[in-house]
Amino acid sequence: MSYGSSASACRALLVRDFSLVWRRRGDALNPVLFAVMVVMLFPFALGPEAAVLARISAGTVLVALLLAGLLSLDALFRSDLEDGSLEQLVLSPHPLPLLLACKILVHWLTTALPLIVAAPVLGELLYLPRDVLPVMMAALALSTPLLSLIGAVCVALTVGMRRSGMLLALLVLPLYVPVLIFAAGACNAAQQGLPVLAPLLWLGAALALALVLAPLACAAALRISLS
Repeated sequence: MSYGSSASACRALLVRDFSLVWRRRGDALNPVLFAVMVVMLFPFALGPEAAVLARISAGTVLVALLLAGLLSLDALFRSDLEDGSLEQLVLSPHPLPLLLACKILVHWLTTALPLIVAAPVLGELLYLPRDVLPVMMAALALSTPLLSLIGAVCVALTVGMRRSGMLLALLVLPLYVPVLIFAAGACNAAQQGLPVLAPLLWLGAALALALVLAPLACAAALRISLS
């Protein structure tokens, strides 16, 4: 019996997941709306002084996007578990890490990418310095896929548990903190006129490592959770 190539399986999985996201496109906008609301609250809490808001602007945007991404993380495998397609992925003759990498890609494109697009607008709300914006965008481009890969492993560990939201947060947040530190460090260095290459290189190295190891770890965790 022929099962088709792995490339055709990945293509079919991408089309299916994008179709499901389009049917629930209202839910896909929730992380962006959450990030906008979080950022808009800071001027009310700290006052409208541009100097104060500019000093915390990059860190505030990064934290808002991190929390918004965490909000959508629990739904990464939830619908697949409910309709039984997650078990079919595990039993598929195609490499499970490759199929999971496709699902992580869809999650990043539909949740993190809109947040990256909205980041300049959020920065303008907090008087983000113009010379810091390119550094923040580079940090987001490196850190958001890394966060999606790390989060997918944690979701795979808790996918079979009921009410796993709190446990997922406890697993994910300690792993997210180093990524946030390096991303915020690059933005703070740019704001102070210091070199920004070192933290960005650390983020790039971590992303390259996660691209290789995270799908493998996610596949192993998923098999353990479903067994």
